[in-house]
Amino acid sequence: MDFLRIIIAILLPPLGVFLQVGIGKHFWINILLTIFGYIPGIVHAVYIIAKK
Repeated sequence: MDFLRIIIAILLPPLGVFLQVGIGKHFWINILLTIFGYIPGIVHAVYIIAKK
C-alpha cells in the first residue's frame, strides 16, 4: 500500500499526504510546498509516507 501512496505522492503530493495522515498540519504544509514548488511538495509527501 505504501508503494501506491508514493506513486500518488509523485503525481499529486497533497493527495498522498492526505491518504497517509488526513487533513492536519502536514497536509496544509504540503499544499503550501506544492504551490511554491512541485519538487518540495513531492519530497515532503514521500518523507511523510516513508516516516510511517
